[in-house]
Amino acid sequence: MEFDSIHDNLKDLLAKTGGKFNILEEQIDVEMQVEFFELANKSLQEKNEESDLSNSAKQFFDKQISDDLKKQLLVQLSNSKEVEHYRIIEKFIETAKLDLRSWAILALQHARISLESDLLDEQQVFISTGLGGKGEMLRYFFAGKLKESEKFSSSQIHIIENEFDFWFAKNNAIIEKRDFFKKFFTLVALIPIRVPISDIIKKSISEANNFGSFLHDQYLVTNVKILDIDEINMYFKKKGV
Repeated sequence: MEFDSIHDNLKDLLAKTGGKFNILEEQIDVEMQVEFFELANKSLQEKNEESDLSNSAKQFFDKQISDDLKKQLLVQLSNSKEVEHYRIIEKFIETAKLDLRSWAILALQHARISLESDLLDEQQVFISTGLGGKGEMLRYFFAGKLKESEKFSSSQIHIIENEFDFWFAKNNAIIEKRDFFKKFFTLVALIPIRVPISDIIKKSISEANNFGSFLHDQYLVTNVKILDIDEINMYFKKKGV
């Protein structure tokens, strides 16, 4: 699975930085994250006077100012490395409408990393995914599939619950949500960043299959977004299962 190589890359990165990292906890669309950091990098190349920036930030609370301008100001504030500007972003988040709140959360996280890097005089590692995380764990969405039947039996559901709960807990992972949809079942889980997710999933499927070999060894896992049934079905069809 592709997550094996991603996990290896993460291990190498953490080893080079002494294992220090920050995880974006909120679930924020990946495309929005890419847009934000592209603008943040572009803003770094531009010179912004701190006094002018502080004055401009007052426009956040002016309902006549466009969302695009507010997004631009948030990016600039996140690059400033001024505690005052960090506090302005914090205050804005308290009242920000939904479509700007995610952008402001990215700005706050970016501002915090910039401040810490400057104050501690060491580079901070920032890890973000579409599904976010908590503490030292990343959130993943997983989907598994029955081999032949079109619907899970009560005993199969019980087996899956027991085996996945056991092996995830054994690896200090937390299953937050679990659903069964005819021939598919899904999990949303927090998994420690240093734990290879494929190892937990393969072991859970293998142990469940000791009670009747009813699950496909093919599975879907992503930390980009929660997928719907049509997307899950399409994934397995492409895999030929």
